[in-house]
Amino acid sequence: MDSRDALLAVGMNGEPLPHEHGHPARLVVPGLYGFVSATKWVTDIRLTRFADDEAYWARRGWGVRAPIKTMSRIDVPAPLGRVGSGEVVLAGVAWAQHTGIAGVEVRVDDGDWWEAELAAVPGIDTWVQWVTETTVDPGTHSVEVRATDATGFTQPSERVDPIPDGATGWHRIRFTAT
Repeated sequence: MDSRDALLAVGMNGEPLPHEHGHPARLVVPGLYGFVSATKWVTDIRLTRFADDEAYWARRGWGVRAPIKTMSRIDVPAPLGRVGSGEVVLAGVAWAQHTGIAGVEVRVDDGDWWEAELAAVPGIDTWVQWVTETTVDPGTHSVEVRATDATGFTQPSERVDPIPDGATGWHRIRFTAT
C-alpha cells in the first residue's frame, strides 16, 4: 500500500507458480531485500499495521525495512581468473532500486577512476549492465567498481556484512594476466 507495486504471484509464464518459486503464492515487493520482499510459499495472510507486528526475519536480527542499497558488481573477469595480457574487458552490473543508476566507475590497481559504459534499461528498477576495456601487463591485477544513483549518491567504500539489512562496499576482485 506504499506505492511499491507489490504483487502476490500465483503464476509464472502462463503456468501455476512452480514449487521451487514459491507455490502456491509468492509475495514480490520491488526495492526491498528478499527476506522482506520475496516471501515464498504464502499460504495465509494476516492484515495488520506495520507498527503492530514484528516480521519473522526481524525477530531473528535482520532489518525491519531493508531497502535495497546502491551497489555494483564485477562479473568479468571472474574473481581469481586468468586472462590474456593487453586489452581486457571488464564488465558487471549495478542497481539502485527506485532511483536508477546514473554512472559506474572502475579502477585497476588502485589507479584513477574512469566511467564505464552503461547498457540501456527499461526502467529505474532494472539492474544495469556496465562494460569497459583497459590494457594490462602480465601479472596480478585488482579491479574495483562503484556505482552512483540518479540522486548523486555513490555507494560507500566501507564493507558492511549483509546482516542486518544488506551489504555495502566497493566490489573488488583480483585476476591474473598472462
